[in-house]
Amino acid sequence: MWHLLEPLHAVLYYAPEAFEEAAALGYGTEERWPSYFPYRAAPLGTAGPGQVASAFYSFSPRMVAEHIEPAWRIAAPDAVLDARSRAVDRVYRTIFGDRVDSPELAEAAALARRAAEAAETAGRPLAAANAALPWPRAPHLQLWHAATILREHRGDGHLAALLVAGLDPVEALVSFAAVGAASVERFESRGWSGAQWAAARDRLAARGLVDADGTATEAGRALRRQVEEHTDRLAAAPWQSLGPDGVDRLAALLGDYWVAVLASGLLPSENTLGIGKV
Repeated sequence: MWHLLEPLHAVLYYAPEAFEEAAALGYGTEERWPSYFPYRAAPLGTAGPGQVASAFYSFSPRMVAEHIEPAWRIAAPDAVLDARSRAVDRVYRTIFGDRVDSPELAEAAALARRAAEAAETAGRPLAAANAALPWPRAPHLQLWHAATILREHRGDGHLAALLVAGLDPVEALVSFAAVGAASVERFESRGWSGAQWAAARDRLAARGLVDADGTATEAGRALRRQVEEHTDRLAAAPWQSLGPDGVDRLAALLGDYWVAVLASGLLPSENTLGIGKV
C-alpha cells in the first residue's frame, strides 16, 4: 500500500504546477528544496529549524535551517497550505485528466480516508499535524490528503524504528545506502558533509554494520531488515481497520493512478524512498 500511495503524495515535490504555486508565494524554484520544506512542514505551523529537523530526521540541521529560517517570512503556513492544495488539484488534473471526477477515484478516496482516519497519531508529529487539517471536499484532494496522512504516519513510525535500532539521522542514511537503496550521491541531497558521512560510516563500521568501503555486512543487512519490519508493524493499524477486502479493493482501484503518476516522468528514476521499486 505504501508503494501505491507514496507516488500520489510525492508528486507534489516535483511537479511544475507545484513550483509555479511556490514561486507565486515568493519561494525559489531553481531546485526543489525551497518549496519542499515549507510544503511539507506547513501543517506544523511556524515551526523552527530545530522542530523541523527533528520531525524530518534524515536532513542535516544546516540544510533545514537554510530553508526553514526564511520560510515563514516569505509566506505564512496557512498560505502555503492553500498553495499546496491548489498545486495538487492542478497536478492531478494534468496527470489524470477526466479521471479526477471518476467514480473509481471517489471510491478510492473514501477507502483511503477510512484508513487515514483510523491512524493513531500519538507520538507521530507529522501525521498528527496533517490529520488535524480539515478534509478537502473534492475526492481527488481527499485522496492526496489521505495518502499524506498515511505516509507521514508510516514515516513517523519509521523514525521510531530507527531510534530503537540506534541509528542517528546520518547513520540512517549511510546504513540505507550500504544495502543499495540508492547511490551515495543521491543521499548527498540530504545535506550532510563528506566528513559527517565518513564519521557516520566509521561509527557503523565499529559496530560491525558496514565494511571499510561502506557496504553493509550481514549484521548491517539484518539490522535494516529489522527496521523495515518494525516500520511495517507500526504502520499496520490503519490497514487492519480497513480489513483485507477493503485493502484489496483500494489496491485494485489505485493501480491505474499509480501507473499514471510513474508514467508522467515527474518522479526521479533513482530516489531515496524506493518509489516505483515493487
